[in-house]
Formats: sequence, C-alpha cells, structure tokens
Amino acid sequence: MVRRAISAYETRAAKKQRNSKKIPPYQVNATRRSYPERGVQGVSGSDTCQNAAVATTTAQEVRPSVPANRPNMVAIGTIIWLASELMFFAALFAMYFTLRSVNAEVWTDQAALLNVPFAAVNTTILVLSSVTCQLGVFAAERGDRAKLRMWFMITFVMGSIFVSGQIIEYTELITDYGLTLSSSPYGSAFYLTTGFHALHVTGGLVAFLFVLARTYVTKRFTHEQATTAIVVSYYWHFVDVVWIFLFAIIYILQ
Repeated sequence: MVRRAISAYETRAAKKQRNSKKIPPYQVNATRRSYPERGVQGVSGSDTCQNAAVATTTAQEVRPSVPANRPNMVAIGTIIWLASELMFFAALFAMYFTLRSVNAEVWTDQAALLNVPFAAVNTTILVLSSVTCQLGVFAAERGDRAKLRMWFMITFVMGSIFVSGQIIEYTELITDYGLTLSSSPYGSAFYLTTGFHALHVTGGLVAFLFVLARTYVTKRFTHEQATTAIVVSYYWHFVDVVWIFLFAIIYILQ
C-alpha cells in the first residue's frame, strides 16, 4: 500500500511539472504575431516583407532631396585661364627687370620722360572702374537688369577713357621724345608691358559690350546671363590688379 501511495504521488508531481512547462495562451498569441514565418496563424512572412519594402520605398520618396553644390564650370575655366594669363604677365615682368639690370643708365635717362601725374589719374580711373563693375555684378545677382546695364555702361566708359589715355601717352612719347618700340631697350620693355595690358583691357571692353547686348536681346534675365557678368568681372578685376603692379614698377620705381 505504501508503494502504491508513493507511486501515485510521484505521478501527480510529474504531471504538475509538465503542466508548469506549458506556454500560456497569451504567450502563444504573442509568438504567433512575432514569428509569422513559422506557419502559425496570423500574418504570413511574405506579406510582412512586402509591407516592409513598401514602407522603405515610401520613406525614400518622402525624404527631401538635397541639391549637390557643384562649382560653376564656366567660372572655374575662367580662373584657370586667368592663371595662365598671370604667367604671361610674369614673363613680361621678368623681361622688364632683366633689361633694366643690364641697361641701368638707359633706364635712368628715359624713365624720366614719363608723365607720372597723367598716368596716376589714368590709373585711378581704371581702379574705380573695378568698383562700378562689382556693383554691376551685385545687380546681376539680384536679377536687376536695369542696374546691371547702368553700372556696366559706366565701367565701359571708364575703361575706354583709360585706353584713350594710354594712346595719348604713346603719342606724346613718340612724337615729342622719339621713344619707340625699337629705339631702345627701355622703349621695348615699356611698350610691350603696357601695350599687352592695353590689349587685355580692350578685350574686357568687348566683353562688356557682349554682356550688355545679351540683356537687350533676351526678353528676361537668366541665370546664364548673371554667370557671364560674374565671369567678365573676374577678368576685369584681373587686368586692374595687373595694372596696379605695372604702374608701381614702371612709373613709381622706374
């Protein structure tokens, strides 16, 4: 009898232990929702993957696109070209200093022929034209076509006055003093350096006319026209800075 009682007790204890290991119903439902791909009742695994793909695609479509800030190729090309022009004028400066070092007496005599006050006024006009040119650029950036025309016309007039002043100076040196391109090493250095700069200024005046003509031909002011105005200003500031160095070396230092 005792053995039967003990056996019955052990059987009941084993059943209780098995029952304690069973998963409660709420956990079964949670498992079905969490792992639909195992085949339990609920949402299938393929549906979940499709919903996730749709949600990802929607998020990508709603995400705002950030424009790429790429530099303007026209401006970069202009800067590279101006760098090559800088090397060209550096060669002219090297020629000037080389001739000056081996012809010191000629430099002392013929540098005194220059009209420094007249050249200083001419230089001031050219430097101020850089200011009016930049004001025109500011107007172009605002889309103000009328102000762009006004400032660029003023710049064109001031540049024309500068070139005219150089022609007057050349005429005076040739007719009154006989200083020509082939008369002496100083004449060669003077006319080559200042003459090439005058050609660059003339090219800038042509560029201003091109920009102004485009503002009259087209019906509305476009971004391309503003970019053209900015690029022309780069060139004009470049020739102004080069002339400042030329004026300091040729007319001041002599």
